[in-house]
Amino acid sequence: MVRVVFIHPDLGIGGAERAVVDAALALKSRGHQVEFVTSHHDPSHCFQETKDGRLKVTVAGDWLPRKLFNRFYALCAYIRMIYVAAYLVFFSSIRYDLIFCDQISACLPILKLRSAKVIFYCHFPDLLLTQRKTFWKQVYRAPIDFIEETTTGMADCILVNSRFTAAVFHKTFTRLQQVQPEVLYPIPDFSAFDLPVEPPDASLMPLRAKTVFLSINRYERKKNIPLAIKAFGKLMEQKPETDTCLIIAGGYDSRVIENVEHHKELVSLCEKLKLAEKVTFLQSFSDAQKRTLLKYSTCLIYTPDREHFGIVPIEAMYMKCPVIAIRSGGPLETIDDAVTGFLCSPDNEEEMASAMLKLVEDPSLSSKLGEAGKSRVTNMFSFVNFTNKLDSIIQHLTSSLDE
Repeated sequence: MVRVVFIHPDLGIGGAERAVVDAALALKSRGHQVEFVTSHHDPSHCFQETKDGRLKVTVAGDWLPRKLFNRFYALCAYIRMIYVAAYLVFFSSIRYDLIFCDQISACLPILKLRSAKVIFYCHFPDLLLTQRKTFWKQVYRAPIDFIEETTTGMADCILVNSRFTAAVFHKTFTRLQQVQPEVLYPIPDFSAFDLPVEPPDASLMPLRAKTVFLSINRYERKKNIPLAIKAFGKLMEQKPETDTCLIIAGGYDSRVIENVEHHKELVSLCEKLKLAEKVTFLQSFSDAQKRTLLKYSTCLIYTPDREHFGIVPIEAMYMKCPVIAIRSGGPLETIDDAVTGFLCSPDNEEEMASAMLKLVEDPSLSSKLGEAGKSRVTNMFSFVNFTNKLDSIIQHLTSSLDE
């Protein structure tokens, strides 16, 4: 039995959070002791496993600011994560053999002060997730970028979420060319998806629609949700009388300005394209509602470009819901084009609309692609394989502690 502590910046709802929660559940299923330390955890905006007692969560440093003068988000995130690490190492009574850290590596120098092994899970290099359009932004980011690369290399083991991210890792962190990150696909625990699925009600999805397209993403601009709306608009131009709808569902946190602003932008876009009556917006739905959406939707529209991996397409295919996604990043590894769904060129609403039209004109195609998707996930992205690989990594890293 290995005592593992996961430290994470904000244990809310998102792909990174889903990945670490599933990693914790995987290790717990093998008899390891697991718990979380985080700077923020809101029981009204989190995954069920972190509030129902299955995973213990300790919050430290939530009083620290998330931003200064509506700026310096990265700096504040670094400070909050460093505080979490200091709390764990110097002030908590938590006993541990291994620390699983993700997203922010700046805290690794503190974590390495103790004998415990440290895994850093790199969802994607942070320095690529922001723009540097001004001189002062370049000055501000320079030390942060240097710290990220330097501290990432301090981990005893570096994991990445796809072969795509592994390639980006090497291109980005030029001083870490000797480091070989290991690919660990963040596969969800599908046992929850095998639970009975409640039928939809009118508050969740339009009941009269014959074809339901679904987008599941956080309300963030980088998720490229307008592409789904524009493609749907093109589809409606070709099939104006079709009983078809689009559901935009995603994580929404009123504390996050971008979530609030982008939701308003998307609503305005629908009004501009005269799609308001055909598009439904959902915010921060439950796991049970997510299962219902995936089961009863015709197809998932997944719009992020160069997505690091993408857990939602895996979940959709497991629920026999085909996926239309961008031909880049993780979906290239998960979706079999024209077999489990369709891959489209980035920012090409005409091509995406063409793929959507195929599902409208051939109602049986959704079932055919869905069956193939379920088979692909079962064979290639098994949670058992994910658990076996992660457990093997944990055992290898901690074997020297017993000597």
